[in-house]
Amino acid sequence: MSEITVGAEAVRQRSFHEVWVVSIGHALTHWYPATFYLLLPLIGSELGLSYGQIGSILACQFAAGAISNIPGGIFVDAVGRKGLLMALSLFWIGFPYLVMGFSHVYWMLLVCATLVGIGNNLWHPTAIPYLANRFPDRKGLVMAFHSMGGNVGDAVAPLVIGALLATYSWRGVVFINVVPGIIMSVMILLYIGRIYNADARAGAAESKPPAMTGAERMRSLVTLMKNPALVTLSVSSAFRAMTQSALLTFLPVYLARDMGYSAFLIGACLFALQAAGFIAAPIAGHLSDTIGRRQIIISSMSMTAVIILCMAFAGGTIWFVVLIALLGFFLFAVRAVLQAWLLDATPAGMGGSAIGMLFGTQALGQALGPVTAGIIADHYGIMAAFYFLAATIILANLTIFFTPASLIKRP
Repeated sequence: MSEITVGAEAVRQRSFHEVWVVSIGHALTHWYPATFYLLLPLIGSELGLSYGQIGSILACQFAAGAISNIPGGIFVDAVGRKGLLMALSLFWIGFPYLVMGFSHVYWMLLVCATLVGIGNNLWHPTAIPYLANRFPDRKGLVMAFHSMGGNVGDAVAPLVIGALLATYSWRGVVFINVVPGIIMSVMILLYIGRIYNADARAGAAESKPPAMTGAERMRSLVTLMKNPALVTLSVSSAFRAMTQSALLTFLPVYLARDMGYSAFLIGACLFALQAAGFIAAPIAGHLSDTIGRRQIIISSMSMTAVIILCMAFAGGTIWFVVLIALLGFFLFAVRAVLQAWLLDATPAGMGGSAIGMLFGTQALGQALGPVTAGIIADHYGIMAAFYFLAATIILANLTIFFTPASLIKRP
């Protein structure tokens, strides 16, 4: 009995340092793709690539990510060695960019982009369930800190890489850029391993679900896919991702073409969007742990729809710019809460598979959003695209109403 008490006490006193370490790793998984957006025009110019070829590089990356999400989640659940898999994911993302630095042919860029897409989507099914299992009573908060890491990577990478490109060639920047990922991979591998060893000595080692055969895992996966909460949350997340991807695609276009903003001011607006999300994430995560996931998601998505509609009416004025930061606060607030709610509804040992499904449907939404919004903008004007974005976030919100209130309680 005393051993159980000691173990439980050790779990309660777990250091938040591991949340910071994993979140920094998450920042780097966003850092590399954010870097690539700046490098791609330079690569295209040097290699003489057409617009279609440039677009196909990113298409390969997103397609590989979408296809690999569910198999990656199943693989994570089967292997279970979270520290090793997180380190492998970071290396898998950074190393292909290093290979690009030596490449002079188009097909090699496609191969590297495909590998990046696979490696990037190995991270989330590993890191998110790991943090949720380590801090079951603070799931929303730790998901929020993890999400903040992604915001930091997205916001800071363009600033740092833009400064480096003023001095170095794109190939030189690629070589420099791979170093942080390698260092962080080693740190995660050593740090997570040390945590497991310390917990084992303290009698607080986490209970592992029983090993499954391949057939048992497939049956569990089919059961998981029939889980009403997983289905509705994934669909809602797909609509939210559609809103986000289309917004990030056409907001800079509108600011440049219709409002005449310089590249610096556009970058500042996008930074404000991400910074607001950085502030909102821990607030929403903590509140979801205390007053409930549903209330936070519904209120945040409702405010997102209202703000996007206000932006459409305020087009061409300073209020449009002011609303951008406010939009980021509510748009990015729900990302971590959705993940926490999904894991609340997921049986033990299937967290990686559930997150893989979530990010697979999100990838579909990310792919459809810009294309659909672009077609609408071509036919009816860019403001019509913003009305479309408001409609997608409303659909995401309506889906939440069908999510069952009764969830699986984790031990």
